[in-house]
Amino acid sequence: MSEELTVTGSNREEKYRSLLPQVRALAAGEPDAVARLANICAALKYSMGYFWVGFYLVRGEELVLGPFQGPVACTRIARGRGVCGRCWESGETLLVEDVRLFPGHIACNSASRSEIVVPLRDREGRVAGVLDVDQDAVGAFDAIDRKYLVEVAAIAMYEGEGIEP
Repeated sequence: MSEELTVTGSNREEKYRSLLPQVRALAAGEPDAVARLANICAALKYSMGYFWVGFYLVRGEELVLGPFQGPVACTRIARGRGVCGRCWESGETLLVEDVRLFPGHIACNSASRSEIVVPLRDREGRVAGVLDVDQDAVGAFDAIDRKYLVEVAAIAMYEGEGIEP
């Protein structure tokens, strides 16, 4: 894989379509979860211009910060707390237009204004972590982001065969 990504397109959907094969190539056959997830974070952050991109991984009874790109983040999140904890608890992708209006939002960084969190499922269907993407503008995410970030989450899990420690 090249050390550089080439993302083309005049809109987000075209950019995602251009990025996904490159994300798949970054992840393909990489058995080390940290290496795989770190490269996926960098690819998303720098090609899509997100404020913050990272993974939180289920470790016991909490989500623990994994590889990320962006400002310093919360290290541990309880099940059901904040957007990430709720995503883990529900097993559903959560798209939040304005985090300040989300009950129980955890403000890891006050500049974050919108967020999308996608569950990472293991082969048995259990939530093993979450992909968390933040933007510094309200309403930054939509159905297009949901569609492609769900695919990125699947690549993160299966191209390298899971995220076990």
